Amino acid sequence: MKFIKDFNAGDRIADIYLCKHVQAATTKNGKNYYSVTLQDKTGTVDAKVWDPNSEGIDEFSDLDYIDVYGEVTSFNGALQVNIKRARLCREGEYDQSLYLPVSEKDNDEMFKELCGIINTVENKYLKALLLAFFRDDAAFVKDFRRSSAAKSVHHGFIGGLLEHTLSVTKMCDFFSKAYPAINRDLLITAAICHDIGKIKELSLFPTNDYTDEGQFLGHIIMGSEMVAEKIRDIDGFPVLLKQELQHCILAHHGKLEFGSPKTPAIIEAMALHLADNTDAKMETFTEILKNTNEVGWLGYNRLLESNLFDTRVES
Repeated sequence: MKFIKDFNAGDRIADIYLCKHVQAATTKNGKNYYSVTLQDKTGTVDAKVWDPNSEGIDEFSDLDYIDVYGEVTSFNGALQVNIKRARLCREGEYDQSLYLPVSEKDNDEMFKELCGIINTVENKYLKALLLAFFRDDAAFVKDFRRSSAAKSVHHGFIGGLLEHTLSVTKMCDFFSKAYPAINRDLLITAAICHDIGKIKELSLFPTNDYTDEGQFLGHIIMGSEMVAEKIRDIDGFPVLLKQELQHCILAHHGKLEFGSPKTPAIIEAMALHLADNTDAKMETFTEILKNTNEVGWLGYNRLLESNLFDTRVES
């Protein structure tokens, strides 16, 4: 199988891909066509069916697997597939693991490591909160371990939320050792809970798209609400501690223009913001390097706000 990350302009493809989305559209000249997003475990690519009524094009819908014959072209600097033939596949013709992106790290090992960190939390209220989520709520754990951390920017794969959370938590653990003013238990709890709202903000794969609730509220607000709901069942949970924890979640994007309802007002919130931003940026850069076929200068990246260079290029 030729994976999407290996596509180059001029390639001819004849393989099965997941149709993530298909939409009927009309050109300026009034000609009907299909706009399609093809997906495999390495990413997505835009595709077009310019003659949807031809004999070689089966009817297909979102989340169908289709056997595609076509040509890879370049349009406005991005790759695009011109689909000549598309056959709807039957169950058993494809292996789903080839089409859904999954973390390269072992999910069981990551979750075991996260639970090990939870066990180091000494504050009885914060530990009770973490156990309520990660030990006692089976439905939450199942979704948390399968969720992505983003639609596309970073950790946009199955297990991505767990991988990102563990990375941020380990970074926060380092901060707590380097800066004694930090309340480690508060910071660790905030790090583990900071993105839990994403299990409601994004649907699970293969869709991995924003839910209505996610569009209206966003994971930051929802995460704060989820924490508050669990705390209601923990007798004697200190009011100030609850507010500090919620503040960390609400401020973890750092700036109002980046979607934070609040900016960091306590050292734990600042540490969480820095760890979250660092892991997101480093994973974004890592995924760019992993998925590029270019060498040397890679061009301007809007998210990282720089013209990027791959230092792995041979001198």
